[in-house]
Amino acid sequence: MISELVTATRPGLGAGTGTFLLAFGVAVVGLALLVGVLRSRGHLASPESTATYRTLHAASTAARHLRDGLTAEAAARAARDLRPLLGVDAVAIGDTGGVLAWEGGAEHHRQDFAAQVPGVLAGGRTVRLDERRVGCDDPDCLLRAAILAPVVCDNRVVAVLASYHRGSSSDLVRATEAVAAWIATQIDLAELGRERGRAVEAELRALRAQISPHFIYNSLGAIASFVRTDPARARELLLDFADFTRYSFRRTGPLTPLSEELVNIERYLVLEEARFGDRMQVTLRVAPEVLGVRVPSFAIQPLVENAVQHGIEAAAGVGRIRIEAHDVGTEVEIVIEDDGAGADPERIRAVLSGDEAGDHVGMANVDARLRQTFGDGYGLTVETAIGAGTRVSFRVPKFHPDADD
Repeated sequence: MISELVTATRPGLGAGTGTFLLAFGVAVVGLALLVGVLRSRGHLASPESTATYRTLHAASTAARHLRDGLTAEAAARAARDLRPLLGVDAVAIGDTGGVLAWEGGAEHHRQDFAAQVPGVLAGGRTVRLDERRVGCDDPDCLLRAAILAPVVCDNRVVAVLASYHRGSSSDLVRATEAVAAWIATQIDLAELGRERGRAVEAELRALRAQISPHFIYNSLGAIASFVRTDPARARELLLDFADFTRYSFRRTGPLTPLSEELVNIERYLVLEEARFGDRMQVTLRVAPEVLGVRVPSFAIQPLVENAVQHGIEAAAGVGRIRIEAHDVGTEVEIVIEDDGAGADPERIRAVLSGDEAGDHVGMANVDARLRQTFGDGYGLTVETAIGAGTRVSFRVPKFHPDADD
């Protein structure tokens, strides 16, 4: 019945720096995982292979700490992985606010580092300190040299990385500068992630605001039609309308239980059934074990609304909508299907790729938020053709780090 499978991909971070940074971060993590597998199979027998594994593992671990930006907590955790990566006695990270982290011995040099940070931030160049500038009165202190490298993001020095050792070399200078550049990459990735998140959140607020004219007008019209003929039903519908709008505009985290989303969808469908009467037939099949799984807030209702508008309102006669949620191992599959007018697959592809807004903006928003939350492998799959109805499906993992937010 369905003529084409739409597998459009929404734009990522764009060309240029953003794409390179994303690829860099993914490559580091991917290589670390690959080397980890080889190590578990006994393929890292040589010292060179072992060193490669340790380097990639340290980089991938530190990257996870910096995914939300260079905070004091993130810097402290990352420094613990970066010090053995550099093979030095101490590592320090600082910014305009002072020392973010000191990892290693001889912490009495922390104040000296704090005094040197402003100069590197202002100059934007690597500073190499010899024993005359690093030496101290402690006879047991092993620190005799330091290298302070700027962390540059978007042509702006945002932090300083310092490596302290018993003696510096040109190799250590290059290594410190490389790690500083790597930190800058992680900061850029974190900022890009925040920008993408803010954009998606703004789209979600706009999507919620779009509930207004069309749906509100039709719902109130349906309620008004029962005021004289069936006051009790009019009162129940008005309560459903109030509960639906209250839920839709409430402040919530990125994820919400599937059960709560389905309760609100039931309210929505009750209001629409009051308008369409026998023209609308809805089938809801949900596996009980998936009700507690958390999905992106307000992710299913826009898809159901699309099914009503394009499957019921735009078609003559009786229209059928099917909503299902299946347990598929470590994931849950959610399906919204209608037998209505369908759509041009190329147009749906354009909507999902961001080339066209149209009247499927809710679908594009849901697709973007799924990818933002779970990764690009979790976008919408749309099967449709003109006159053949529409089937929209997506999967969500049962367990996710943000599930307790």
